[in-house]
Amino acid sequence: MNAHPSHFRPAPEGPRPDLARITPPARPLGPWCLFRTIVRNPLEAWPEAIYREPLYVSEFLGNTSLFVMAPNLIRQVMVDEADAFEKSEVLRRALSPALGDAILTADGARWRWQRRAAAPIFRAERIRSFVPAMIAAAERTREALAAEAGAEVDIAQTMMRTTFEIIVETMLSGHGAIDAARVETGITDYLESTSWIFALTLLRAPAWMPYPGRAKAERAKTYLRDELLRLAAEGRRTGTDGRNDLMSLLLAARDPETGQAMDDRDVADNLLTFVTAGHETTALALTWAFYLLAHHPEAEALVAAEVEAATGGGPLTADHVDALPYTRQVILEAMRLYPPVPVVVRAALRDVDLGGTPVKAGTPITLPIYAVHRHAALWDHPERFDPGRFAPEAAKARDRYAYLPFAAGPRICIGMGFALAEAVAILAVLVRAFRFSLRPGYRPELKQRITLRPAEGMPMRVTPR
Repeated sequence: MNAHPSHFRPAPEGPRPDLARITPPARPLGPWCLFRTIVRNPLEAWPEAIYREPLYVSEFLGNTSLFVMAPNLIRQVMVDEADAFEKSEVLRRALSPALGDAILTADGARWRWQRRAAAPIFRAERIRSFVPAMIAAAERTREALAAEAGAEVDIAQTMMRTTFEIIVETMLSGHGAIDAARVETGITDYLESTSWIFALTLLRAPAWMPYPGRAKAERAKTYLRDELLRLAAEGRRTGTDGRNDLMSLLLAARDPETGQAMDDRDVADNLLTFVTAGHETTALALTWAFYLLAHHPEAEALVAAEVEAATGGGPLTADHVDALPYTRQVILEAMRLYPPVPVVVRAALRDVDLGGTPVKAGTPITLPIYAVHRHAALWDHPERFDPGRFAPEAAKARDRYAYLPFAAGPRICIGMGFALAEAVAILAVLVRAFRFSLRPGYRPELKQRITLRPAEGMPMRVTPR
């Protein structure tokens, strides 16, 4: 699985850096310890067996849930019998208050028609038309970093702002004034509360149950929903003629079977879904890629060399972004070690059989993507950073359902192509210009708040190459 691109030499073997990771408990946690751990960081509650076994049955206060790690069983849940599973209660309670009944949180017929409505914006030719805007945003970030050369910057925050700028430009056509810093803060404040929702759902507590930070999360939710509702109403009022962005498509969308249109609330819910998911996840993939390259300067040098070879020393263009296989492999490997969405949770709609294990209707099914990506039976040296895992011949030899940064099946991330093009473009622009080094002695703490964030950001020194 560790073949390298033929035109690049493999990194020399030697001492491996101690990369940030979750240290799982050797045995399942007791009820009180489990509750506290989930509130602090849900990933830390997964026992070591989840990184070794194909399927794991968890019991908590008489309630059963399943962790599924075997690729054939993941395929059964996400593809072969996808109609037997729905979004879990914990996901609905965590995200629906902010995102409503939009494409990420809806199920059934409502999900299908929203997916059809949004699909045209993510066709390959449309994504390609967005790449110049992605490169331009990366170049503005490059100029901003050049002005701070030698100083320490938080790359996590820098990437959040860069990808947010791209989302506003491509999904909203720069439509309306939107306060990027306040939206970013609102998203963080809302997501910060989600670990409490996970823990209280496990206890089967009612949705109205108060918890620390709930009022702050409610304020953030109200601001985010009101802001996107304002943009939707403004877009409908000013018209969509000549626009090819997501807002215009959603405003004009009609269900081909019923003729139903989206009202402003539907449009706002979906816009907020794409603004939130679309910039947060790509920013995190890039943040972790810069972290890994700082620990592997030989790989960083290969990215810079590949970009120079592709461009001939000239400006990066959309054509070049398609011709950077190693740079893309770095992004893919960063998303293996640090998947931006580290877990997917479903619930069985009916009684099913998973690999000989009977599963009753209503049972929560956890697909622990972070653990699957580091599973001892699926990956050679799973803790090691090795972009060569994603060379074409290595990827072809691996089970498709061992690697799930964008999920899989009918509900595979609709923005996958957009996110990969964006991440490659940004990484290429910045790595050819700068070297990135971590604050000495800094080891980021992994924190799950729906997405997988570095708890205290990613302080890095940026120096011109």
